[in-house]
Amino acid sequence: MLLEIPDYFFQAWLQNPQPSKLPVQFREEIAGKVHRFHRQLPGYQTTPLVSLKGVAKSSGVGNIFVKDESSRFDLKAFKVLGGSYAAARLICQKLNVALAETDYAYLVSGDVRRQLGRMTFATATDGNHGRGIAWVAQQLGQDAVIFMPKGTARSRIKNITSHGATVKVTDMSYDATVRLAAETAEKNGWYLLQDTAWPGYEEIPLWIMQGYMTMCREALEQMAAHDAIPSHVFVQAGVGAMTGAVVAYLVNKYPRQPPCFIIMEPNNAACIFASAQAGDGKPHAVAGDLNTIMAGLACGEPNPISWEILRDFPSCYVSCDNYVAANGMRILANPIGGDSRIEAGESGAVGIGLLDLLTNHAAFSEIKEKLAIGAESTLLFFNTEGATDPVNYRNILWYGKYPGVFPAERGATQATPAIRT
Repeated sequence: MLLEIPDYFFQAWLQNPQPSKLPVQFREEIAGKVHRFHRQLPGYQTTPLVSLKGVAKSSGVGNIFVKDESSRFDLKAFKVLGGSYAAARLICQKLNVALAETDYAYLVSGDVRRQLGRMTFATATDGNHGRGIAWVAQQLGQDAVIFMPKGTARSRIKNITSHGATVKVTDMSYDATVRLAAETAEKNGWYLLQDTAWPGYEEIPLWIMQGYMTMCREALEQMAAHDAIPSHVFVQAGVGAMTGAVVAYLVNKYPRQPPCFIIMEPNNAACIFASAQAGDGKPHAVAGDLNTIMAGLACGEPNPISWEILRDFPSCYVSCDNYVAANGMRILANPIGGDSRIEAGESGAVGIGLLDLLTNHAAFSEIKEKLAIGAESTLLFFNTEGATDPVNYRNILWYGKYPGVFPAERGATQATPAIRT
């Protein structure tokens, strides 16, 4: 069912989940091995799980938990979890050893460098994934070449080059930049560590997705200390790699009663939404310039590995305007009721911005009811990045950039949802 609220530039596609089989590559046994590897990395710490009791009370829900990745390895984003695990798996594959049978100290040893020589990792990124790959290459004593799409913020380029990587900014969209990175890596004998897949390139993207399970595994361990289990999970999507990993891990953890999953994307880059709405079971790309403040989600082509998961298990797919993310940033930076402040970038805050619409604006009451969000609900969100673009972060918080566009401000008396089944 499609529900549109034109005055809010908002669309939601609701469905009854149609799971076929559990994605076995994301079961707890594998997540435990991934987590074991991450614990060996220099600077590893479990990132905070923040309980927003004040926001929960104002929203009329039981509990709100935000897994805050803004401090992960001091890189301001979760992405390094996937890149580091994939790089380690790749090196072990070249050495013909199992990662579970070795450790991080061996991977950075002189013996490994003598055997493999100097490797070059390549990838395309909007910022966070590329910085993660650059950091991993630096830690492992390898090289990295990072391709970035047009319009990339200078701060994100600087963050990547600070780890010794080479950055090549293109005049292309993100998806075209991915293709260029793949072609250049093949031509030069580099190792592509890309967080999306295509026919013939699936093993490394799967490793990257598996790496993201550590974030979700930590969150569940932390929620257990509150005697809490998520009833609803709000998770944002670009190509869908992180999104698919979170959904797949959680349905394996709770196979009999999985949470209700709400998938969120920017209006101009909602390829998962478009694929769900098409209803033919196939991934569908979206075209255009993909212009959005949610740079980490500005992707037009779904990861086919993720799509098979995201097709079957979520209950709701949402296409959001920029102001939804901007409002989320402001709410997290200025919470109420004594809640802790969270620094959230554009891609990290969209979930809280969406929650505000669902729970505090009457036009969205039908979606809220269909998703059974209420006083007994325990909601889990992932703040996937901090202020990776400090200039835009300040403009949004200080100067009200991307304000809420509400019907009353336009002289409208009511936002009338258009519902199509």
